[in-house]
Amino acid sequence: MNRLILPLALILACLTPIISGAAAQTSDTAADHTAPSYDMKAQALVDLERVQKKCIDLANAVPMDKLTWRPSEDSRSFAEVFLHVSGERYGILGLGGATPPADFNGKTFEKSTTDKARIVEELNKSWDFAQKTINGMSNADFAKLLPKLGPQANAGDVVYILVADAHEHLGQLVAYARVNGIVPPWTVESKKKAAEKKPEQK
Repeated sequence: MNRLILPLALILACLTPIISGAAAQTSDTAADHTAPSYDMKAQALVDLERVQKKCIDLANAVPMDKLTWRPSEDSRSFAEVFLHVSGERYGILGLGGATPPADFNGKTFEKSTTDKARIVEELNKSWDFAQKTINGMSNADFAKLLPKLGPQANAGDVVYILVADAHEHLGQLVAYARVNGIVPPWTVESKKKAAEKKPEQK
């Protein structure tokens, strides 16, 4: 868990001036009473679900003997990145007050297994946790200030960080796959659909 707090604190430190600037800019203009057009709760869940599906599809596409592959000695392996994605759902949402499972140990989790079935199981388990946590948040919860993370930080920022971090690591996994000659399943499916359409267009 301690390994998660420092990088997250740095991210929030970088976000604070942006958030503060946005707040100041809003106060300098006329109050906007129109209904918000962006539902962060719904969109966060959509984004996270897409990442979850792609992580599961990619985990299933990676050969067992490649799960321990890493681009360099100081980089995470395939298995460790998948487990990092899973573990950060507990760690990041924990910053907003969510309680991770009692058996979750952030210090050892990433190296806890290289078995594909268990990796997929952990991704599904943590996704279930993330869904329940975010679905259980009200609009007021999203706006709840978290002074320990920064003067303008709130629970919505924590969810935003989780979404951004999930996409970052999905990109990392795609790069790992490409280097190893593994074509992401959704790319395979997209090419298949494109090939099926060509005869129809003639």
